Amino acid sequence: MCMEKHGHDEEEQPKPVVLITGCSTGGIGHALARSFAANRCRVVATSRSRWSMADLEHDHRFFLQELDVQSDESVRKVVDAVVNKFGRIDVLVNNAGVQCVGPLAEVPLSAIQNTFDTNVFGSLRMIQAVVPHMAVRKEGEIVNVGSVGALASGPWSGTYNASKAALHAFTDTLRLELGHFGIDVVNVVPGAITSNIANNALANYNRMPEWKLFKPFEAAIRDRASLSQGSKSTPSEEFAKNTVAAVLKKNPPAWFSYGHYSTFMAIMYHLPLFLRDFFLKKLMKC
Repeated sequence: MCMEKHGHDEEEQPKPVVLITGCSTGGIGHALARSFAANRCRVVATSRSRWSMADLEHDHRFFLQELDVQSDESVRKVVDAVVNKFGRIDVLVNNAGVQCVGPLAEVPLSAIQNTFDTNVFGSLRMIQAVVPHMAVRKEGEIVNVGSVGALASGPWSGTYNASKAALHAFTDTLRLELGHFGIDVVNVVPGAITSNIANNALANYNRMPEWKLFKPFEAAIRDRASLSQGSKSTPSEEFAKNTVAAVLKKNPPAWFSYGHYSTFMAIMYHLPLFLRDFFLKKLMKC
């Protein structure tokens, strides 16, 4: 993107302003915020509540804002506050997301709608609010955080995977449309990264109704909520360091995937469907 300057020029370069959604402690967004700050960026760290980012409160490198990506008013208010303070937004990282585990035939539509409103429409709200500021300056970068789950959608997480697949498709379109305005668009596709996503997924899962048709699969469905948090999961700090290095390149990649399972899922994506189905049914005990 804009940051590979060295020596005397580096001092003269304004620090890039990076706005990140979903920065609660213990999540990927929090690790990304710290890594961007370590790379001399001014970081606008956002979450639905400031207390969830309390450890960043007194660090001058961070500008903390409460943000609900499901609210048009909240998005507008935060974007206006950032532009008023810094004069620009150089990088938008759409990281805020929620997991939703359960069989599609029985998951309440309200839970599916909530997942899409955060993971898909929340990102689009941010993009539509930020892009006009970037377009005027003829530069900027949009980073959408997808998932390897979207590459081969298996049982029990169809809602989440579908929302991330939609985000991948939006990202591909935005890359072509926004290039005219000097705006880079990057699809960041994490593998299994250590974070608090499993705890949040289980909390959401515990609010689900009791399964009827799928009662015999109860244990397998619950296990899916914590699949990404195994002993071989990639540390969030490692993922963040490598992702930020890619994002801050003068010419960032259109696609950046990193973390445990990322190679496996890329292979799954290219397998014939009957083989993919076989492996996913075995893995998810379906």
